[in-house]
Amino acid sequence: MQDNIVKIEGLSHRYSKDWAVQDVSFEINKKGIVGLLGSNGAGKSTTMNILCGVLSQTRGQVLIEGIDMRAAPEEAKKRIGFLPQNAPLYLEQTVDEYLTYCAHLRLIEKPRIKAAVDAVKEKCGVAHFSKRLIGNLSGGYRQRVGIAQALIHKPLLVVLDEPTNGLDPNQILEVRQLIKEIAIDRAVIFSSHILSEIQATCQDIIMIEGGKMVFKDTMESFNNYIEPDSLITTMENPPSAAVLMAIPGINEVVFLSENTIRMHFDPTADIAESIVEMSVGNRWRLKEITLEKSSLDAIFAQLSNKKLKPVLQK
Repeated sequence: MQDNIVKIEGLSHRYSKDWAVQDVSFEINKKGIVGLLGSNGAGKSTTMNILCGVLSQTRGQVLIEGIDMRAAPEEAKKRIGFLPQNAPLYLEQTVDEYLTYCAHLRLIEKPRIKAAVDAVKEKCGVAHFSKRLIGNLSGGYRQRVGIAQALIHKPLLVVLDEPTNGLDPNQILEVRQLIKEIAIDRAVIFSSHILSEIQATCQDIIMIEGGKMVFKDTMESFNNYIEPDSLITTMENPPSAAVLMAIPGINEVVFLSENTIRMHFDPTADIAESIVEMSVGNRWRLKEITLEKSSLDAIFAQLSNKKLKPVLQK
């Protein structure tokens, strides 16, 4: 029995002379949601296309429940449901017609097709649109139909490339909830370049930047990846910005109000201790001091700018 559904080793691929992905390796468990994060052009879609058998890699190995995608692609693909960034929908078909067609493509036995279509329509909340043309559905419901085709054969792994792209806020919340329900009994890979989407949906995260894997760990670890680099202070008798800027290690001072100040500092400096000591000596009357955690945007910016720390593994 395999402990994982996906095992990728030394995955590399190049288009002409340019490497899109280089030496990417990771494993994914059989349940839960893994976020695949990276900026546009980072190599996410290439990785997913190889993982799903759409593209053949230059080097490396992809195993789906122990089955080599290159050696036995049909068997490996039976275990995967894939929704690419541009959903493969036929707008002139009804929901029923399209899902029935997808069931045939997935080699579902003819007597089981109607039950499979009905089950996946119910799961994805599109049963009441069975006879409606897909072209007449809203963006959110089109995306649900796209997810339905990825689920119709009950795959062990579902791969979703930017599934909330172009949706309005309400539709995004609905699709997020659907993805969480899907992941109860299978593995889901959820790709996005939007940090808040990964944060709201995923338990684990893999980050690819410049074609290389730069991070793999839990969402919690990712949120705490960079040390705090700013603090908020409240003082009854605060000094001027110039006085604070003269403290070694402080890079920026912003007065949020007359008594509340945000100070950005070099993470290697022990600014909090310096502020406390100077407040006592200069009677600034410090009332509160709070370190601020770096936002996901700050983490993403640092990694994207190639200021990389070693890859973190579980």
